[in-house]
Amino acid sequence: YKVEDMTCGGCAASIKRALAHADAAAEVEVDLAAKLVKVNPHVADASRIEAAIRDAGFTPAREG
Repeated sequence: YKVEDMTCGGCAASIKRALAHADAAAEVEVDLAAKLVKVNPHVADASRIEAAIRDAGFTPAREG
């Protein structure tokens, strides 16, 4: 997901926490410089992942 409003390490940590709450077994990679969040979910579907990012206060956009 492209998360343009992720601007610092605190933002990245908030997103990781939210995703861990949505799917504890998900594999999450954050590239702060590129504003990308890569998620390999274990149980959550894409809508739940996107909702978790939004609930953390950020705006996800799916990357092609």
